[in-house]
Amino acid sequence: MRIAVAKEVEVGEHRVALIPDAIAKLVKQGLEVWVEAGAGEQAFFPNEAYEKAGAKIIYDPATLWGEADILVKVSPPKEHEVHYLRSGTTLIGFLNPLAHLAGVEWLAHRKITALAMEMIPRSTRAQSMDALSSQRSLSGYKAVLIAAAALPKYFPMLTTAAGTIAPAKVLIIGAGVAGLQAIATARRLGAIVEAYDIRPVAKEEVQSLGAKFIEIKLDEDTTASGGYAKEISLDAKHKAQEILAEHIKNADVVITTAQVPGKRAPVMVTEAMVSQMKPGAVIVDIAADQGGNCAGTDPGKDVVRNGVTIIGPLNLPASMPVHASQLYSKNILTLLQYLIKDGKLQWDFEDDIIGSTCITHNGEIISQRIRDAIAAENTPVPVG
Repeated sequence: MRIAVAKEVEVGEHRVALIPDAIAKLVKQGLEVWVEAGAGEQAFFPNEAYEKAGAKIIYDPATLWGEADILVKVSPPKEHEVHYLRSGTTLIGFLNPLAHLAGVEWLAHRKITALAMEMIPRSTRAQSMDALSSQRSLSGYKAVLIAAAALPKYFPMLTTAAGTIAPAKVLIIGAGVAGLQAIATARRLGAIVEAYDIRPVAKEEVQSLGAKFIEIKLDEDTTASGGYAKEISLDAKHKAQEILAEHIKNADVVITTAQVPGKRAPVMVTEAMVSQMKPGAVIVDIAADQGGNCAGTDPGKDVVRNGVTIIGPLNLPASMPVHASQLYSKNILTLLQYLIKDGKLQWDFEDDIIGSTCITHNGEIISQRIRDAIAAENTPVPVG
């Protein structure tokens, strides 16, 4: 069985799907591994390191994609790349299927078996495969560093001969993996931190990191399957915004992380809220990839509104490609070892990990979640 590692072509994507250490383990298991030339260079893993691990370096992308049994990558493939794949090939990576339903149908039509890493279930058994969590943790960490660099103040309290400097006040909106890492990082830098999440169960985790939890009681279910935040009603959003407004007004830094898979990120910080913030305050919107949690966010850019700097970084994990690749590679390796038995792929769709992660197989869309999303758009589902 031949596993191929593609070079990322997305602008700004510096990660690689498998690092040399992981490839050495696959080769030891008797698997053949091809790596596209230069695939790891942006993450500081040269071709020579892959060759030393037992991989074969391939210089022609069409050959790599066209002769792979399993193709692993990070970002969703481009249309011309999928054209290279043979029918029956297995594609693994972040595919963003809920936001690209037409692309899912196309993969099914091409009879590609596609596994979306963002669909890995949040469970104890799947924890070591959970790429979404491993990468969001990096986002939370980097967001705080960006905020600290942009804030015209210290983060920690300092007592000096020239007087005492008060600590920065940081508000984290969204206490998922990214939010919790942001809390921990801001606390390590000495800030006073408070956090809000629509899921009441997040309170204990927030407090365990030394932050204050902002409680807003909403009269509806706020937790989706897998423990992720659920999209809430417009009335609930307005209620949350009203209470958050005062906390945002007093914050030096606001970091927003709230995202809903396949949908535009909910707007949690309105223009009116930004106008009430202190001059010099900073907002780092991790949800910029999905449109942003702040009304003034311009994805990929820094803007200033009423003296407040709003930063909308894109693909933060790619800005830390060494560790991002290391973590993602471990996720991919664990999934491959779970799928491959005696040198063959085992497809047990009754298994919660395989059944949740695999979105297309043998010409069909097998993910019920994707099928429901397509049905909601009145799009016919290909069946072979």
